[in-house]
Amino acid sequence: MTQPLHRVVIVGGGAGGLELAANLGRRYGPRHVFLIDKDDTHIWKPSLHEVAAGTLDIHREGLSYFMLAKDCGFSFVHGALLSLDRSGRHITIGPVHADTGEEILPERVLSYDTLVMAVGSKSNFFETPGAAEYATALDSTEQAEHFRLKLLHALSMANRNKALGQGKPINIAIVGGGATGVELAAELLEAYASITYYGLDELDPAHDCRITLLEGADRILSNLPPKLSKAARSLLEERGVTVHTSVRVAEVEEKHLMDSDGHRYPADLCVWAAGIQAPAFLTGLGLETNRIQQLVVDAQLRTRDPDIFAIGDCAQAPWVGEEGHLPARAQVAHQQATFMLGLIRSRIAGEPESKAVFKFKDYGSLVSVGHSRGVGSLMGVLSGKSWFVEGLLARFMYMSLHLLHHKAVLGPVRTASLALGRLLMKRGAPRVKLH
Repeated sequence: MTQPLHRVVIVGGGAGGLELAANLGRRYGPRHVFLIDKDDTHIWKPSLHEVAAGTLDIHREGLSYFMLAKDCGFSFVHGALLSLDRSGRHITIGPVHADTGEEILPERVLSYDTLVMAVGSKSNFFETPGAAEYATALDSTEQAEHFRLKLLHALSMANRNKALGQGKPINIAIVGGGATGVELAAELLEAYASITYYGLDELDPAHDCRITLLEGADRILSNLPPKLSKAARSLLEERGVTVHTSVRVAEVEEKHLMDSDGHRYPADLCVWAAGIQAPAFLTGLGLETNRIQQLVVDAQLRTRDPDIFAIGDCAQAPWVGEEGHLPARAQVAHQQATFMLGLIRSRIAGEPESKAVFKFKDYGSLVSVGHSRGVGSLMGVLSGKSWFVEGLLARFMYMSLHLLHHKAVLGPVRTASLALGRLLMKRGAPRVKLH
């Protein structure tokens, strides 16, 4: 007797969603596995701070979902999720339009047997007045590219004004001292060091470009070990970044920020990297969500609907063996995608599902603070202790984390080719964080 076709639909082509689709596609093929995404190109999201600083060419880093679908054996459906019909087990995917407004793809309906939500997260402005209007988030390639162009324009204007004897420093404020904020500050320093390549020979990066990092907690990288926080802050301050901790931003205006104590911070450009929330449409699916709009799942990553799962940043999953819930980190999504493979294989085969629960194994965190520097903590698997690494060793380890993602999607041969290309196209080792 022929086994009925079991359709797995994955919404969201980020770290976890794409890895799951690629691995399932290679085994079961495009009639079984469907990946939905509103964009047509995949980029490793932790690289967006490099795009924003202009040290990474998005056109050479992005991977086409259409190409990945052909190579990995899944079906790619371009478009945004519009609605979910749980009783009929199908989703509606919105139309896709060209830049001219012409409709390229119509609205479509896709049925599923297993639905996996992997739509990631976006910045949380916490309803701070002016933040959405004047601050730039780094949630997408479009936002990162928008900030890069704003930065280049500001540098060009400053260079021209200085040549006319009217120069004044450019002030960039980064709200949020987590990994994204810290790495963006470091990447901007790398970009400033290369501004002469843009013909901006009037500017002195040490005096004409100022970066201020504002963090609400009492230390940057507050979710990581204190030793790592201290090392990262020292490296940033040595290179000219001003770091303020225990600062709550109360308002963002066009040229400055205000904190809750009334202090003003000049800001010609502002980047918001403080906190996340899941996409708002998740609250309208009829499934349980939390205060930051994440789907609430159990230890098997299942929502209250037995056919719908959620992984990555869009899911609030219990941390088995620890208190609280799993953090929003790429290595969590990576491990969840691996866990889901076994569960979905059983569903496709029509076999009883395993009762196994997802147990996250923390391999530590690595943060880039420059092309040749890095700090991080790695969990000592054998000793049960946390190991601290810094400098060149951390940089090489940092590079390997990005390649793990590409290996899961592309396989070892193409990953090696990609790694070589990235090494050749920019100075220093490739940089990606596992968060």
